[in-house]
Order: sequence, then C-alpha cells, then structure tokens
Amino acid sequence: MNKNIWVLVLLAAMFAGCKKELAPLDDNHLSQTRLSSNPYFEEGILMNAYTRLPTANYSFSEVATDDAVTNDKANGFLFMATGAWSAANNPMDQWNNSYTAIMYLNLFLQQVDTINWSPMNQNVSALFRDRLKGEALGLRGLFYLNLLQAHAGNDMSGQLLGVPIITDVLTPNTDFKKPRNTFDECMKQIYNDLTEAEKYLPLDYQDIASTSQLPSRYSAAVIADYNRVFGSVDRQRLSARIVKGIRARAALLAASPAFNPQGDAAKWTDAANYAGDVLDRIGGVSGLDPKGALFYTATNVNAINLASNIDQKEMLWRGSIATSNNMEINNFPPSLFGNGRVNPTQNLVDAFPMANGYPITDPGSGYAAVNPYAGRDPRLKNYILVNGGTMSNKTFYTKTDNPTSDAVNFLPTSTRTGYYLRKLLREDVNADPTSSSVQKHYPVHMRYTELFLTYAEAANEAWGPDGVGTHGYSARNVIAAIRKRAGISQPDNYLASISSREDMRTLIRNERRLELSFEGFRFWDLRRWKQMLTEPAEGVSINNNIYTYNILENRQYADYMYYGPIPYNEVLRANLRQNKGW
Repeated sequence: MNKNIWVLVLLAAMFAGCKKELAPLDDNHLSQTRLSSNPYFEEGILMNAYTRLPTANYSFSEVATDDAVTNDKANGFLFMATGAWSAANNPMDQWNNSYTAIMYLNLFLQQVDTINWSPMNQNVSALFRDRLKGEALGLRGLFYLNLLQAHAGNDMSGQLLGVPIITDVLTPNTDFKKPRNTFDECMKQIYNDLTEAEKYLPLDYQDIASTSQLPSRYSAAVIADYNRVFGSVDRQRLSARIVKGIRARAALLAASPAFNPQGDAAKWTDAANYAGDVLDRIGGVSGLDPKGALFYTATNVNAINLASNIDQKEMLWRGSIATSNNMEINNFPPSLFGNGRVNPTQNLVDAFPMANGYPITDPGSGYAAVNPYAGRDPRLKNYILVNGGTMSNKTFYTKTDNPTSDAVNFLPTSTRTGYYLRKLLREDVNADPTSSSVQKHYPVHMRYTELFLTYAEAANEAWGPDGVGTHGYSARNVIAAIRKRAGISQPDNYLASISSREDMRTLIRNERRLELSFEGFRFWDLRRWKQMLTEPAEGVSINNNIYTYNILENRQYADYMYYGPIPYNEVLRANLRQNKGW
C-alpha cells in the first residue's frame, strides 16, 4: 500500500512539472472576432472568391469536343470524351469550386455592413462598404451561373432543375439536404444578385477630376475619397459594366434550346437587349476592336500601359498580367521544345471558310483539295499551325515523308492530327530549357467579341438577320464587322446571300466557333444548342502531297449528356435528384 502511494506521488510530481509542456499551443487560425476587427482580413474572404474564377486559366476543354485532341494520354478530357464521363468522374465539375466561393461570399455579405473599412475616415468606409458588397453580389451571381451551366438539367420526371440556392451562412444546425431549385428560380436569383450588385458598383473604375463626374449616389463625396475607392487602381475588380456582361451571358444560356425547350422568344429578346446594353456603351458595331482577334500577341499585350491608362479595347474583364512560359512549353511543337499537347482537329480546320467568305463545301468557294490551306480565311493560320505554316520565324512540317520531330506521331509529343495550336501562344517565348525565357500573359474573363456574338445570336433568333430592336444594328451588321476584321474579302458576298434565320444561325454559330476557339466555349455551346455531340475527331496525314483524312477518336456521348451530372457524392449525401441518364 505504501509503495502504491509513493508511485502516485511520483507520478503527480512528474505531471506537475510537465503541465506547461503539455499545454496546447496557441491556435494559428483567425477567430471570427479577429477577422471582423481587421478590414484586410475581412476582404480576404471576398478575395477567396476571386481566386476561384474558372477563367483564371485556360482549361482547353476543346479536347473533349470535335475541335481538338491531345497527345497527353492521362488527360481527363480525353477520358471523358472517349466514354469515361460519369457523375463520379467529371472534369467539367463546378460544384465544389462554385459552392465554396458562394459560401465565402455569403459569409462576407453577412458581415460587410458591420466592418469599419477605413477607421480614419467614415466616409471612405461607407464607400468601401458599398463597393465590396456590390462585388460580392455580382460574383455570387456569376458562380451560380457557372453551376447552372455545368449541372442544370432535366430530372427523371422531365422537370428542368437548377441547383440548391443557398444565400445564408451555413452553421452546424443548417439542413444540408436542401433540394435543388428549378432552373427558372436559379435564373431569378442570378438576375437579382446582378441587379443588386449594379446599385453599388461604378460602371468602370477610373479616377475623376471634377465633382460633376460623381455618380448621383455619391454626389456629396470628396473627390479624393471617391478615387481611393472607385479609382483606376482597382480596374480588374468587378464593375457594373462587367456585371452587365455577366447578365448577357446568363440570358444567352437561358434562351438556348437546352434550357428553353418551349422556344420562348422573349428570352432571346432579353439576351439581345442585355448584350446590346453593353455594346451600345462602346458605340455598337463601331466599337469592335480591330485588333481584338489577336489580343494575345506580343504587339497587343506589350502595348498595355496601365500607368498611362492604356489597356486593350477588346477586354471587358481580364486578370492581372504575369510573366510565364507554361502555355508555350505545353503547346509549342517539339522542334520549339514544346510538348504539343493541344492538337486542333481536321473538323475545326474545315470550319474556316475561304478568304472570300464561302465555306469550303460551297461550289463558289474556290477550295482546292490538293492545296487545302491556300486562299483560306486568315484566322486559320493565325490560330492553327498547319503543314508548311510559320511560327516564331520558322517553317514547320507535319507531313510524314522526310519527317521532322513535328511530323504526325513522330514523337510522343508530336501532333496526332497534323496540326498544332497557335492561338494564345506568345511566339517570342523561348522554351529551350538551356536558355528559356518568359513573356507577359493574362487570363481573359470576358471579351467584347463574346458579347458581340451573343448579341448576333440572340438578335437573329428574336428579330431575324436584319432586325435591330432598339439598338440600331442587326445580327448581320455584327457578323459583317467580325468577318471584315478577320480579313474576309469585301464585299462579303456569302454573307449577303444569306436571307433566312436558319442560315444566319448556322453562320453565327460557326463564327462563334472560330472566334472563341480554345477559350473554353465549344463544349458548352454544343450542349446548349443541342447539337450533335458524337462527331468523330479527325486528323490528316500528308505523304508526298497526298492528304489522307482519318478518324482519330470517336466521341462517346449519349443524348442525356447535353446536361452535366450532379456529383455522385452529393446525390448520396444530400439526396439530390440526379439529372436524367446519370
């Protein structure tokens, strides 16, 4: 017994001496109280959503369409396009990313009015409160739009559903089995968020010099205070002009056949008017940037000088400029020390018309099968490196007679289709690992060309090829300007020959395919149009000037794949109704 007591005493002494060492360390996480007391920490909640914009990088989802294949055998889009797309394996998934952003935005919106954004100046604090609230609302609308594009669809009963609408901060007591809202309810939420955002945001972030330039909402503000909050230093943040562009993008989705099965013409009118609202503010068709189709080239990127307020006219919303060479290393041909990852298909090459504007299948085009790249729309060689084409002051050959490293299938990094990507690449990058160099790049969130094409598509459906609504320009006017900028010879007789809504629709869709190629649009455009998803991806083999066209990959999609799936885990966890077929 005495022995046991001594043991207990000894143990007590040991633990008493270790009390300090065994005490938990200070938690390195910021508490909600500390977050709320520091505006920089609080703004970080909002900035988390900006970091989740899916357009911060090029996805090259065209690899899962008829526009491209890849030589990367482990590419998720390759697996997807060849039969492995499922609710449990979805490279196009936006669920986790978008809902994470929305949760941060909901938290921010709950707290934004309680934060002292400028402790030394309450007038500035009020201005910041408005602006940041507007940004959060606009971003939430955008992320809900991304969710609809990727996950809306018909359930087993045929009802068109969207996603669960969550606008409150989640707590441990929240019901996490909230059902999916209808597609229309989700669109209403998006429109509401965007409308509210516009109340708080400036049309553009720019410095003003006179009180007469102050918006009526801030007519009593001090110019220096206004410029601090709404000045040009924040020009890459969400503005009211950008919000208008997002609204037009959302309306186009809602008007499209996959989401407008009744063919409600009013939805097309809305999309045309929303896009027109953006375009009217830059002068309509005359505002089309003559250099916009080559926005990524050295000449155009290097001309940006924010200190002198010089930016690209083409950009409605872009990210920050940074130097890199990753895209070139991934996509340059092997002879330029690249991996040749994205290979445009013969399908896409054939979509480029002749320089006279006629499709190559038209008898009046002048297309010669024995010399297929001669006399073509200049965009073909600007966007795609063909056999005998030039890039970085070098001529490239993909032919298989007397092959080089750039020939079809010559190396694991050689093209599979006979073509290499040229669009988006900086030709002044050196990818040689012994003497590599980097150049300026930036992510594109929204170009004006997208808005012009949105207007053309919607205006044609709402008013026909030559209807102008209240905007003074028609679908034909827009397409004429885009094709003229591209280098189609004038007069554009092929465009002039089109008289029906149906033929104009075909041309508009093709122009969208070309102008927005490799920018992440094709995959979802095919689905919202409910066009054929299974056109095989083709390539060309050139031997002794004989062109042989081959099917490289069959596209293994079913009709229910016009709509993406709800993630498998979410169906199980939250008992959500899955889209039909998945």
